[in-house]
Amino acid sequence: MTTIKGPAIFLAQFMSDVAPFNSLSSICQWAAGLGFKGVQIPTWDSRCIDLQKAAESKTYADEIKGIVQAAGLEITELSTHLQGQLVAVHPAYDSLFDGFAPENTRGNSKARTEWAIQQLKYAAKASQHLGLNAHATFSGSLLWHTVYPWPQRPEGLVETAFTELAKRWLPILNVFDDCGTDLCYEIHPGEDLHDGITYEMFLEKVNQHKRACLLYDPSHFVLQCLDYKTYIDHYHERIKMFHVKDAEFNPTGKQGVYGGYQSWINRAGRFRSLGDGQVDFKSIFSKLAAYDYKGWAVLEWECCIKHPEDGAREGAQFIKEHIIRVTEKAFDDFAGTGANENFNKKILGL
Repeated sequence: MTTIKGPAIFLAQFMSDVAPFNSLSSICQWAAGLGFKGVQIPTWDSRCIDLQKAAESKTYADEIKGIVQAAGLEITELSTHLQGQLVAVHPAYDSLFDGFAPENTRGNSKARTEWAIQQLKYAAKASQHLGLNAHATFSGSLLWHTVYPWPQRPEGLVETAFTELAKRWLPILNVFDDCGTDLCYEIHPGEDLHDGITYEMFLEKVNQHKRACLLYDPSHFVLQCLDYKTYIDHYHERIKMFHVKDAEFNPTGKQGVYGGYQSWINRAGRFRSLGDGQVDFKSIFSKLAAYDYKGWAVLEWECCIKHPEDGAREGAQFIKEHIIRVTEKAFDDFAGTGANENFNKKILGL
C-alpha cells in the first residue's frame, strides 16, 4: 500500500484578477500558506501557464516548475477540462461552448475541434516536460442531448456516437502514451463519459487503451445516485487522479436529479465545501489506500454557499486529516509463530 499524496488544490476556481489569485507565483504562495503541498494547474488560464510554450520548450516548463517549487509545492497534474470538452460538441451546444475556444475558431466547429485536439497533444508533451504521469480532462459529448430520450433514440445511434468519440480520442491517447502520461477522464454529467457503463463503452471502442484512465470525483456520483464506493471496487486499476469534492442530494416532492432548472442553491443536488456534504470520505480514502492508489488528493472547490477562501482553508485540513499513513506491518505480527514448509505440512497433517 501507498500513502496518498496531499493535500493539493485545483487552481481553476480560485484564479482571478485580484491578488494573490492573479499569478502562478502569488497563488502558490497563498496555497502553501494554507498547508497545501501541491497544485493542479488549469492550462486554459494564461496567468498560470502557456500550454503551447510548455509543450515546445523544456526550458519554459522548468521555469513553471521552478515557480511552483519556490513556494514549496509540487505540480500534481495539468488540466484541459475546457479543451477536452471541445473535442466533441453536439451542434445544439455550439454557441454555449464557443466561449471556451479562441475567437478565430468561433462559429467554425471543425476548426474548434482541430484546435482542441492540438491542445490535448500539447498537454501530453507539456506533462512530459514537467515530469507528470497523469493529466485531467473531459471527454466532450455528442450524445448528451439524448441522455433521457424522448422520442426514443434511433437504433445504432449510441454505437455511432461512441465510434466517432473514440475516433477523435484515439490519436490523442497515443500521443499521451508516447509521452508516458495517463489521460484521466473526469466522469461527469454533461459528458458522454458520465458513469461506469459509458466509460466501459468508450474503453471498448479505444481497444482498452492503457492510457484511457479515470479522474475519480465522488460528488458527481452523489448527484446521479450512483454507488460511488463500489465504483472504486470496479475501476480502481484505472483511477489515477482524485478530486476531493463534497456534495449533497436532498430530493423533495417537487424535484430530484434533474433539478427543475433551478440555480445551484435551489437544486436537490448541489456541490458543497468539504465536510458540509454527504460524501463518506473516510470510506473513500480507506478504499483508495487499500487499492494502492499512488496519486494525489486534490481539493476541487465548488460550493454554492461557503466563501471559496474558507472552503480552501478548511479543505486543506480536511484532506490532511483523511489521508491515511499506511501501515508497514500487520497488527497481529506480535503473535506470529514463524513457519517453514515442514512446519506448515505438520499443521495440515501432511
